[in-house]
Amino acid sequence: MTRVITVVGHTAVDHISRVTALPGPNGSTSITDRQILFGGGAANIAAGIARLGGDAELLSAVGGDFAGSAYDRWLGDLGVRPRFYVVEEAHTATAFMFTDETSGAQMTFFEWGASVAFSREEAPALDFVHMATADPSFNRGVAERARFASFDPGQDLHRYSAEDLDSILDHIDLLFANQHEVAGMCALLGLSRDELIARVPTAVFTEGSGGSCLATDGREVRVPVVPVRMADPTGAGDAYRAGFLSAFTRDYPLETCCQVGTVTASFTVEQPGCQTNLPDWERMRERYEQHFGALIPSPS
Repeated sequence: MTRVITVVGHTAVDHISRVTALPGPNGSTSITDRQILFGGGAANIAAGIARLGGDAELLSAVGGDFAGSAYDRWLGDLGVRPRFYVVEEAHTATAFMFTDETSGAQMTFFEWGASVAFSREEAPALDFVHMATADPSFNRGVAERARFASFDPGQDLHRYSAEDLDSILDHIDLLFANQHEVAGMCALLGLSRDELIARVPTAVFTEGSGGSCLATDGREVRVPVVPVRMADPTGAGDAYRAGFLSAFTRDYPLETCCQVGTVTASFTVEQPGCQTNLPDWERMRERYEQHFGALIPSPS
């Protein structure tokens, strides 16, 4: 039986645009495509886990505009368990993302909206939790009280104090980060990459087209990407974490969890939107076995 995974952090509405080039300060650019889609790091991960057949609870904050919305119905249809702080006078958080259609580089502007509720709430004690983008103090409380904790700083890293990040690293079992977040954490804490890895039992670093790196028990294992035609990189990291955690709670080996994360992410980038093309377990398994061989769990 799989465990309930509580995912903490943002539920947001994504405005995703493709541009001819990302402008510099005081510059402008042309938008060639724009879509409004479901997003928010925590909601993306919870949706991915539920789509893969896992049991996902979403601990998030939403505005008075959320109940009964298309997004609300979508998460309900997936089977995500809602655990929301509702701020009636606010609207649900909104992200504005711009992707350079040539290089794939991205720029994001995020409006917290109802997510300010995290700063007013006391962090609960949870059994198995993944902390995505959210209020640093709230995440720190979650980490300190959790039985098993996984964490990714995401694009909210700039909001963390060294003290909050230091405490979170002391209490988590699993750290996820991309190469930019690794550099940011190392700079904030005055650590080298190796020293950051030594702070946690297991670290998983995603490196774009370079694949991902699993660091645990004093060794590092590299996992290549699954080559697909990329339409939009938005949400790839969230899908990776959803796949990894889904496999982890099914007792697959850590390297296999990374491979499942890689395969899950490969579906997400094929279409615009973080939750548009999430695979179910069988669809993921079929692609997994094309690239990595038989999907075999750990011996009981």
